[in-house]
Amino acid sequence: MVAAMLVVLAIGSVWAVFFNTSADIEAAPVEPANTEGGAETSAAPADDQVAVDEAAGGGADGSTPSTAAAGSDPEVTTTVTLPADPLQSVELQLITDGLQQPTILVTPPGETRMFVAERLGRIRVIDEGGLTETPWLNLTDRVLANGIEQGLLGLAFHPGYSTNGRMFVYYTNRDGRRTLSEFWGGAEAGDPNSEKVMFSLPQPPDSSDMRHYAGMVQFGPDGLLYVSLGDGADARGQGQNPDSLYASILRLDVDAGDPYAIPPDNPFVNGGGAPEVWAFGLRNPWRFAIDPVDELLYVADVGQGDREEVSVVSINESGHNFGWANVEGTRCFFESGCNPDDYVVPIVEYGHNLEDPDEGCSITGGVVYRGQAIPELHGHYFFADWCNKWVKSVVYENGAVVEEMRWFDDAGQVNGMGTDAAGELYIVTFEGTVSKLAPVR
Repeated sequence: MVAAMLVVLAIGSVWAVFFNTSADIEAAPVEPANTEGGAETSAAPADDQVAVDEAAGGGADGSTPSTAAAGSDPEVTTTVTLPADPLQSVELQLITDGLQQPTILVTPPGETRMFVAERLGRIRVIDEGGLTETPWLNLTDRVLANGIEQGLLGLAFHPGYSTNGRMFVYYTNRDGRRTLSEFWGGAEAGDPNSEKVMFSLPQPPDSSDMRHYAGMVQFGPDGLLYVSLGDGADARGQGQNPDSLYASILRLDVDAGDPYAIPPDNPFVNGGGAPEVWAFGLRNPWRFAIDPVDELLYVADVGQGDREEVSVVSINESGHNFGWANVEGTRCFFESGCNPDDYVVPIVEYGHNLEDPDEGCSITGGVVYRGQAIPELHGHYFFADWCNKWVKSVVYENGAVVEEMRWFDDAGQVNGMGTDAAGELYIVTFEGTVSKLAPVR
């Protein structure tokens, strides 16, 4: 794929490379802006504009490949022709501001409705009429949402959801246990009494506090369920321990076994680690994204003292070691004299100097854009910082970042991103908003 040639305009000057990795200042704790949710965010600042070379982004006919709509066969591709009107900028169009601390937005296969998980334990629906008033599934009776890391954290719909109604929810229960459960969902509502617990794990015995649950769940093109778990605030005990389910990304076959089966090509199926573990060495991989087009998994790992990072690995390989807690990003942490090349090396990292507008304190991973409305941005992986509230993207090709872009300076405290049935990108914020990435032509 040929990356679009993008130029950022900022008061008459061109922004340079956006990921300054020289600062080592530890960030102070950041309190949520609004613990009740519901605060409105604004659209992108007018001077956050992007001009695009209208000849870039495709083949000789000006076209660029794209996947079909979300939930369809990832092997099927369509050809998208660049619009006649060149892209002048992008903006965030507010869809709703009526949510309570939304964490993730998901569109089930075969659906046009978008489902949004609220941290307090409800799943809401956005359809043609806007945000529905009645929760589609209410789990507040079993979800613990103390602090800002607990609650209803992840949501995934089975590839066959349109016929089997199966969905998977990741949350912290009333005992503070990270819990993955299956539920049944119908057209009008989900059934809270249909819960089948897949696993429920307490914090590690040596955990220092109730943090680092991670919380992403997503089906891959292989039909298997990928689940991210943080280190449970026990870096030394869990980070480099493949026998543990913590600090890892699990890969489960939820179509076999009871409550699940182990895929036969998981890296530790014959020993050497827990059979569920697909990758390990992660601190708090709050959000990851699987791009079935390039068959890559992007994982954004929330750092501790110095580094926030994005790493990319092939979904056709397993046993990846991301290095925590021996390394943090490309810097030694617990392992003196470490060699970062012994682990998965991040493609993006930035520091914790909150005075630097290109740094921050807590990364929120997003998605790879494959929508129809902005074909110039196909292949861009979007991510955000929860503290400094910016949104950026990178294009990763042939093992390297070939494009880096800054889009918004104040998108709110971004909790997660998702896509609709056409692959268009949405951003959900702690303040309670859902906004759509839209082109200005």
